Amino acid sequence: MSFDGLFTKSMVDELTRSLKGGRINKVHQPYKNEVILTIRAKGVNQKLLLSAHPSYARVQLTNEAYENPSEPPMFCMLLRKHIEGYILDDLYQVDNDRMIIFEIKGRNEIGDISYKQLIIEIMGRHSNIVLVDKSRNLILDSIKHVSFAINSHRAILPGQPYVSPPKQNKQNPFHALEEDVLKKLDFNSGKLDRQLVEQFAGISPLFAKEVIFQSGLANRSTLPKTFIGMIKQIQDGEITPTIISTGGKEAFYLFPLQHLKGESRNYPTLSEMLDRFYFGKAERDRVKQQGNDIERFIINEKEKNEKKIAKLQATLLEAERAEQFQRYGELLTANLYAAKKGMREIEVLDYYDESGGTVAIPLDPRKSPSENAQKYFSKYQKAKNAVSIVEEQIQLALYEIAYFENLLQQVVSASPKDIVEIREELVEGGYIRDRQKRNGKKGQNAKPVLDYFAASDGTEIIVGKNNKQNDYLTNKFAARDEIWLHTKDIPGSHVVIRSKEPSDETILEAASLAAYYSKASNSSSVPVDFTKVRFVKKPSGAKPGFVIYDNQQTVYVTPDEELVLKLKKH
Repeated sequence: MSFDGLFTKSMVDELTRSLKGGRINKVHQPYKNEVILTIRAKGVNQKLLLSAHPSYARVQLTNEAYENPSEPPMFCMLLRKHIEGYILDDLYQVDNDRMIIFEIKGRNEIGDISYKQLIIEIMGRHSNIVLVDKSRNLILDSIKHVSFAINSHRAILPGQPYVSPPKQNKQNPFHALEEDVLKKLDFNSGKLDRQLVEQFAGISPLFAKEVIFQSGLANRSTLPKTFIGMIKQIQDGEITPTIISTGGKEAFYLFPLQHLKGESRNYPTLSEMLDRFYFGKAERDRVKQQGNDIERFIINEKEKNEKKIAKLQATLLEAERAEQFQRYGELLTANLYAAKKGMREIEVLDYYDESGGTVAIPLDPRKSPSENAQKYFSKYQKAKNAVSIVEEQIQLALYEIAYFENLLQQVVSASPKDIVEIREELVEGGYIRDRQKRNGKKGQNAKPVLDYFAASDGTEIIVGKNNKQNDYLTNKFAARDEIWLHTKDIPGSHVVIRSKEPSDETILEAASLAAYYSKASNSSSVPVDFTKVRFVKKPSGAKPGFVIYDNQQTVYVTPDEELVLKLKKH
């Protein structure tokens, strides 16, 4: 648990410096559990993200771009009515818990001063955002509704009085002395990190483990001193926002965590660190929910074609016996006099065998000798004709598998808007039904929305993250002499550098984007081809996103999420 009470305290300090006294100019709710407030403070507009996501709940400033729905949700409309144009008068943490209250004041419709509280409770899957009329302590609405049937302690519903979560009766560590730590801990019971979590408010297992580690030999002398020293460090604002990568996992905290052995990366602010840490995580979670049926369908279609190939290959093996069927037919015809109806097998001289051997020919006892011979000639003709058809069917199935593998890669790196376009593509390809048509709504033929990046020298780089975007980018949007990139023989995005002669550094940065948005995103030394757009062609009748190209050069890059974040153009 990285976003603990201590982290919340430091985030409140950061937000206070940036936002206190600012005006709330805009309110958006891009997703079900997230609200964005655009606040004009210190002469600049800043975006405040309030998230009640069950896995990624947090409060932070953000530079990320969020796509807003065409129709704002009801909670967003209510927030606009009650706090848009209001002043953020104050913000504070409650009892070193993961709970922040924003004090908001402004004038209502009739010109009277109105006081509201926007309360953010960061409590895992129970996280919530609640708007309260302060004068009446009345809940106006919340992003999640909770009835007494769900929570017997309190209901979070419009019209109900706001009741705080139950107090845990733990000591606030910012008010503690070394002797308080000694009184709270039983050094004979062991599990000192767990005792710290149980006795002090806002302490996470992550922080407690770090205290124990930095105490060295944790005893009555070292542990209280270390604990109070680290708490004072946070109280004085002496923090270094850090992401620690270890064993393929990441954690973030207010400073490097020595008990986690791994690579640490520091950031100037907590908000910048959170933008980096959550980059794509929450979005991928939303995509998983929205595109779960699409992903399942694509996997099923891919597996269906793989099974089809296995059957076709069995047919091909049978077809490869065509010469044997012809041989049996001819040998049986030459020996009709020796065969009788009712025989199950006949052994004849094999005049194809140079050594003069014999061959046993299986017979159908229900057929006459001539009918048996005709059966072998028919099987020969059928098998001969099947070879070319089966080989063609295998190639078509392989083409379908490659297509669905490409779609699977696109689903992995998709945003919610990309999922919509992938669904549209499958509808247009006749793979699935059009849900909008069934609901009586006409589909929109809007141009695909591309992803924009800026190279270090300012050159624009554009990425298509699904087939509709790739087709539009390569075949309609890009100029003929601009530079086009794609991972070599690996499913991935089309990337275009908007320059006829980009620098080597820009080519490498664009290649890194192509590798990052490909099936090889977790690999190293990924081969990326680049050529001019004029040398990229879409074959007639090819599936969306499929192209052929020549005159290419190849560079090798290792995908780097830090670089992607740096190049992202907001």
